[in-house]
Amino acid sequence: MSGPVERLAELGLELPKMATPLGAYLPAVRSGQHVYVSGQLPLVDGELAATGKVGAEVSAEQARELAARCALNALAAIDALVGLDQVVRVVKVTGFVASAGGFTGQPGVLNGASDLFGAVFGDAGRHVRSAVGVAELPLGAPVEVEVIVEVT
Repeated sequence: MSGPVERLAELGLELPKMATPLGAYLPAVRSGQHVYVSGQLPLVDGELAATGKVGAEVSAEQARELAARCALNALAAIDALVGLDQVVRVVKVTGFVASAGGFTGQPGVLNGASDLFGAVFGDAGRHVRSAVGVAELPLGAPVEVEVIVEVT
């Protein structure tokens, strides 16, 4: 079985450079056997891939892809701290969706992140999750994802 970096390559993806924090916090912290990853935005080369509310300026399908980008950025933070090969399992994913009034498809949006973790880690990528609709996110981002993983 190939490792997570090889699986990313098989998916046609590569880890981006870890995103620079936008405030006074760390991108990821290890405590015991867990790594806690700060909320990741859909940044590509340091810029938001899109802005706006899901269900208005951003479609649910586009937001799903942006959630996958957030997950990829979370993997970059994990890799920079401990290496992806140290991940035993993805434990918890919390996603925030900047939602237009009446938009209730937050779980479908977050499937973008969940599906990526499953593709990269197989059964170890299955996790518990919360998908929360919010009024606003930093920089006008449509989606933000935070992750907790267990490591060796």
